[in-house]
Amino acid sequence: MIAYIKGNLTYIQDESVIVEVQGIGYEIICANPFVFQHLLNKEVLISTYHYVREDIQVLYGFKDEDQKYLFTKLISVSGIGPKGALAVLGTVNVADFVGAIEREDDKYLTSFPGVGKKTARQIILDLKGKLTTMISISSTDSDHELQHKEVNQNLAQLDEAKEALKALGYTDREIKSVLPKLPNDENNSTDTIIRKALALLMKN
Repeated sequence: MIAYIKGNLTYIQDESVIVEVQGIGYEIICANPFVFQHLLNKEVLISTYHYVREDIQVLYGFKDEDQKYLFTKLISVSGIGPKGALAVLGTVNVADFVGAIEREDDKYLTSFPGVGKKTARQIILDLKGKLTTMISISSTDSDHELQHKEVNQNLAQLDEAKEALKALGYTDREIKSVLPKLPNDENNSTDTIIRKALALLMKN
């Protein structure tokens, strides 16, 4: 098992990064490769999961160990493969996701691509009580509801900003490259996010 890759980050693609180690380039599939944008051409250490099947070998990479741990648990759930797990990790806060499992919040879980009601129930059945060591669940129900509302609002604002940038002629790759640097709290309007994105894009 390859637990991590340490080397020079030489290239960032739409779905992966390339890390060179002693003259060998390792392609690592990531939920959002552009979270590593600030480390381009620098030494990085990326936590990895070596996925092996009869017809395929893939390295999946993560920005931290919590993401990696959640990924390994998600792919153990019937109906969720690596692509589905990455789709969840691409937009989720790990603590929020674990909290939703503990609260049996089907509505939250089904908001992710490829997760229907049946799969959401399977996630809860398989993982409830097994992930709480990753986070400290001490908030009240009202705190969770507010946090959930804020997360959904933030995602909606980012989606609106992305569509506006596309309308201005920017490509998905260009937009993805600045996403990790954009403000993501409820105090920022869609216009604020767009202005920040445009400033970053003009620098690139």
